[in-house]
Amino acid sequence: MAARTPESVASPASSTLMEMRDRLIVALDVSTAAEAQQLVQRIGDAAGIYKVGLQLFTAEGPQLVRNLVSSGRKVFLDLKLHDIPNTVGHAVKAAAELGVYMLTVHASGGAAMLGAAAEASANRINLLAVTVLTSLSTDDLHQVGIPDQVADQALRMAALARSAGCQGIVSSPRELVPLRNLLGEDFMIVTPGIRPAGAETHDQQRTATPAQAISNGASHIVVGRPITHASDPVRAAQGIIREMEQARINR
Repeated sequence: MAARTPESVASPASSTLMEMRDRLIVALDVSTAAEAQQLVQRIGDAAGIYKVGLQLFTAEGPQLVRNLVSSGRKVFLDLKLHDIPNTVGHAVKAAAELGVYMLTVHASGGAAMLGAAAEASANRINLLAVTVLTSLSTDDLHQVGIPDQVADQALRMAALARSAGCQGIVSSPRELVPLRNLLGEDFMIVTPGIRPAGAETHDQQRTATPAQAISNGASHIVVGRPITHASDPVRAAQGIIREMEQARINR
């Protein structure tokens, strides 16, 4: 084991900041491996987890994920799998063999699909079920035949995910308080739609600041453009981590 340098011996304050860093997920919402690798090199250890979504995975495929994992990065593979149980099970097994840290499926795929995904993961990855996309409103749910409010649907999907063996869920920060009350402290709740105060919401409908998300019970937050489009991504990430830590202290 490598000897610890003075910088690696964490003080209590730096330890808590490191904990928050490991709860910050940076979204690599770009189209090429070169762009993704450049962002990862620029941000480095300022964030603990990097998200590869549909855009990047479709463009570059599993080799990019392998490269990130082999470089020591934790990867959140955000594919939102939704298909018949057998197909999803095989896809989850393939993702687990890539060494990813987190993987998403859609809770609306149903109990059998979620169960097949959980069985295929064999506890090698953190399986996260998406409750309701952050781009959707209650009116959007009604248009596709779901009569409930967003919060009610999110709670229903979260309960289904937990009973099926998932390790966590992905849900809007707006539903965090009832979700945390339902799920307890140990279940992962990953929240996208995070925007620092004053930032544009873009295509997200249900957003919150990093402090609001942590205060309301998020285990992890996903941040994209406020970090990746910043002139100094490391400084932007560090500012968000400090905000997260202050919210944790005040919680």
